[in-house]
Order: sequence, then C-alpha cells, then structure tokens
Amino acid sequence: MQLIETIPKLKPRAADAHKGDFGKVCIVAGSLGMSGAAALAGRSALRAGAGLVRVATPMSILSIVASIEPSFTTIPLAEDSKGRMSAKAVHTLLDAVEDNDAMAFGPGVGQSSGIRSVLEALIGRQDLHLVVDADGLNNLSRLADWPGRSKAQLILTPHPGEIKRLWRGLIREDMPESREEQAVRLVKRCGGVVVLTGAGTVVTDGQKLYVNTTGNPGMATAGAGDVLTGVIAALVGQGLSNFDAAVLGVYVHGLAGDIAAEKIGQVSLMTTDIIDSLPAAFVRMG
Repeated sequence: MQLIETIPKLKPRAADAHKGDFGKVCIVAGSLGMSGAAALAGRSALRAGAGLVRVATPMSILSIVASIEPSFTTIPLAEDSKGRMSAKAVHTLLDAVEDNDAMAFGPGVGQSSGIRSVLEALIGRQDLHLVVDADGLNNLSRLADWPGRSKAQLILTPHPGEIKRLWRGLIREDMPESREEQAVRLVKRCGGVVVLTGAGTVVTDGQKLYVNTTGNPGMATAGAGDVLTGVIAALVGQGLSNFDAAVLGVYVHGLAGDIAAEKIGQVSLMTTDIIDSLPAAFVRMG
C-alpha cells in the first residue's frame, strides 16, 4: 500500500477559459424536509470551482432549493407521496448522465424502493463518475450484491455508521478496529474509491492510502458531509482522478473548517461557515 502525503492541486486556469472547461456537475439530493441538504451540496460544488452545477431534486421542493442559491440551476424529479424522488425519476437522471462530467447522489434523498431502483440504474452506467453519500449509501447497503452490477466509477463517502451498514451487506466477517483497514477491505470488495469520514478521514483506492490532517471537532455538525460531497464532485468535474479529487476534497474541506474555526471558534461553527471559508482555503493552498 502506497501512503500518500502530497496533496494534489488543480491546474492553473487559462486566461481564455470558459465555464465548460471547469466541469458540469449534477447533484441528486433532497426530499420533503431536506431541501437544505440539496442546496448545501450544490453551493459547495460551486465554491469548489465547478463551471456549471445542476441540482436534481423532487418537484415539490425545487423552488425552495432554487431560492437558496441562484448560481446553480435545478432539475425537477418525479416524486412519491412522501416528497422523495420516485422510480419515475430514473429517465431524467439517465439523461443527465449524458450531459454532465460528474454526479453526486444521496444528500437528504431519504430511503425507498423507488430511490434504490434509480441508484441501481445509475451505478450500472460505465461512463459515470458518481459520488455516493449519506442516504445514497443507506440505499446502496440494501441492494443485494450491488458490486457485481456496478460499472460506474464510484466514490463512496461513508461515516462510521454508514460503513457498518455497507460492511454487513457485503462482508461476512467482523469489522477490524483500524479505520484504515476498514476502508481498504471495503474498497477491495466493491472497487472505486472509499472516503471514510471522521477525525483523520481515510481515502483509499486499494492501492494508495491517504489519512487527512485537516479539520476540527467544530465540523461535527449537520450538513458538513453534504459540503464534502459537493466539493469532491466539483473536483472530479474539473478533471482530477477520483482518488486525487477525494484527497484534495477532504483536505480543502477540513482546511475550510479550520479557517472558519479560527474566525468564530468551534462551538458556533455551522456548515455554511465551511462553505464560506472554501475560497480562503483554496487561496491558502496556493
């Protein structure tokens, strides 16, 4: 296993660049009562440099999500009686695959059989770079033998509770104590890149391993994971490999949290403070 210590960087922007040069990203997020998750992920993707961000969200909350941030566009999704995307949303999202460089799936979407059918269709797309987070992971854990059907280039971003659910569905052995070993064992079973979040976030593709050094306890707040999802998706959209995007994403996300804590302290830190500190984090990295 190769231990990584150097943080990847984005290439300098050309003077004649246009928004198409910096990636088109689609964030599939939100449900009734969880409009904030969709908006947070979309805003963070913009702050992480994506040229164009689209937030795909159930129709009943679309106007709420759109009103939070005017700089992303929205895609209405068919929904069920509880305000979650329904299985009928699959056609809209498969069309979006063709028109985006990266997608993210999961923040605030809830859980249902319809959502699982949509996710199953997406992971079957070989041409898709897909970040799966939050409820996306919870739905994924309930799909039988999903690695055998997955063709997409996946980045999974579980927290400790989510990796336990994924583990139980895939591996018939007890989880090891080591977070590094947990991430490595999971990625060898399912492929792609695993980002095991928490203090000292672990990133691995089974060949390389990075343990993050930025971040602080003030970031243990609702929505912080949604921000990380948007950041990583934006970096993939700008041309970084999935592994490099994950490493840079967790580093700059933690650094933004550290900058926010320097200004307002850890106790009062909110998720929007992390987003607002992303510009300073990218500048500090040089």
